[in-house]
Amino acid sequence: MSSYEDRLKALRAQLVRQKLDGFVVPLTDEHMSEYVGAYAQRLAWLTGFQGSAGSAVVLPQEAAIFVDGRYTLQVREQVDGAHWQYESVPQTSIAAWLKDHAGQGARIGYDPWLHTRAWVEQATQALAEKGAELVAVDTNPVDAVWPDRPARSDAKLVVHGDRFAGRSAAEKRAAMADWLVSKKADAVVLSALDSIAWTFNIRGKDVDRTPVALAYAIVHADATADLYVAPEKMDEAVAQHLGNAVRVLDGETFAAALQDFAGKTVVADPERAVAAIFTGLDQGGATVLSLRDPAVLPKAIKNDIEIAGHKAAQARDGAALSRFLHWVSVEAPKGGLTELSASDRLEAFRKETGLLEDLSFDTISGAGPNGAVVHYRAEEKTNRPIELNSLYLVDSGGQYRDGTTDVTRTLAIGTPTDEMRRRFTLVLKGHVALARAIFPKGTRGGQLDVLARQYLWAEGLDYAHGTGHGVGSFLSVHEGPQRIATFGGGDEPLVAGMILSNEPGYYKTGEYGIRIENLVLVEERTVPGAEKDMLGFETLTFAPIDRALISIDLLSSEERAWIDAYHTTVLDLVGPQLEGDALAWLKAACAPL
Repeated sequence: MSSYEDRLKALRAQLVRQKLDGFVVPLTDEHMSEYVGAYAQRLAWLTGFQGSAGSAVVLPQEAAIFVDGRYTLQVREQVDGAHWQYESVPQTSIAAWLKDHAGQGARIGYDPWLHTRAWVEQATQALAEKGAELVAVDTNPVDAVWPDRPARSDAKLVVHGDRFAGRSAAEKRAAMADWLVSKKADAVVLSALDSIAWTFNIRGKDVDRTPVALAYAIVHADATADLYVAPEKMDEAVAQHLGNAVRVLDGETFAAALQDFAGKTVVADPERAVAAIFTGLDQGGATVLSLRDPAVLPKAIKNDIEIAGHKAAQARDGAALSRFLHWVSVEAPKGGLTELSASDRLEAFRKETGLLEDLSFDTISGAGPNGAVVHYRAEEKTNRPIELNSLYLVDSGGQYRDGTTDVTRTLAIGTPTDEMRRRFTLVLKGHVALARAIFPKGTRGGQLDVLARQYLWAEGLDYAHGTGHGVGSFLSVHEGPQRIATFGGGDEPLVAGMILSNEPGYYKTGEYGIRIENLVLVEERTVPGAEKDMLGFETLTFAPIDRALISIDLLSSEERAWIDAYHTTVLDLVGPQLEGDALAWLKAACAPL
């Protein structure tokens, strides 16, 4: 189909055929995933939007796309404002917009496999006030008009061995069974792909950048389980790994199986299980308990093996990134580097480790003004040269069997302005404040968020994204439930063993972006004379922070000491992996302030 305008017209024609007056298009899949397989990229196909979070609504005469603050600039560059209204969340919501824009008596369609039950209830209520109704569809109208829609991946499952996982799948199922007994429940439905991967110690290749497999699972109170997956994805090694206590069933039978729990009590997660799962259980006569998926918290609290693996992955990844930073320092001043050539070279350095399975997300390689687009992704048509006397922001990560990495560095190419240096140093001060924080057990991420923003706020500046997200263990680079943010989460108590990012930033539209990101591990801290059990962060990511952007006079003696100690550790950990010019460069980059 030739244009996004044609696609919108085709969808509207399909809505008429399905007797609908509108349709909601979220960016997710049947597992409420953040990152989805190509087959589920309906929002991108319809609108051109390439971000990782968003939704759209199409009505007969108007259409709107909803994104958060990370994508305010990007959505305007990728989605045609002649056909789409731009809406910001959380300032508005789809339900509120529909209430204002849907016609009296309108039938607004939604796919019950792509929304939570809470969203359905909220939208139903909003439309009812307008005399309109929300209608579940059997056939997604976008799929009906998407002629070359990719097939679902048929990649094989792979075993994630105990030497990486640290706990056997049988142990995890036994713990889940004990939890079910404590809740007086017979079974739990697992629909989140990372929960299934973690619970069964399996991985897959069905979603770019996230090593998960398309599947559903039901774990029973006797510690047996049903794994629903396409038959062609199985092999003998995986079958042997799963063992006799796991029944492997065709993924196509999952929806019908939800009807088989009459008289039983079944747990489903209201945030991670779609509305259709609740409907199926209800129709089958099950008593449904809306509780958080019991894999979520133990998956977030890494065991000793996972922590050791993560540290090994970080040391390897830090060396690859340091080689890249040295390479940029040599090549960028010559001219000729672009965002794409730089990100390609960074991926090559990671591949040279011999252990890279995939990137952990599409590299954000932003030169000059593109660095101000928070989740920018370079393409041929946006690919900028990396120019002298500008800033270059690179946010990247790798998927290794022993750990998932995510790191951002902002580099001065040539001579930065005084404003760039000042604002970089304000971001750095916030980063250091969070890295040095000591806090009582029970503290939530949202309570720490201000530590990273305080120096920007003091000068009337801020950034429109969270300060930290959880990270998986050879799993999703964005993992809940922990976050450091004052919006969209952040109310989960931090627990020793959780891994989060520490990534304050600053973005000057049309000019440059700044972000400094390391991963940190929540650890128990001994504080002399403390009357409470205390926690702090151990920094896990090691690569130089650009000294050319640091205004030393803005730093306190404690901040300078932290940065010097950090760089000493970078040199100790990464130095032995480098040689020649790269090692000489690293020594200079890590010299005391």
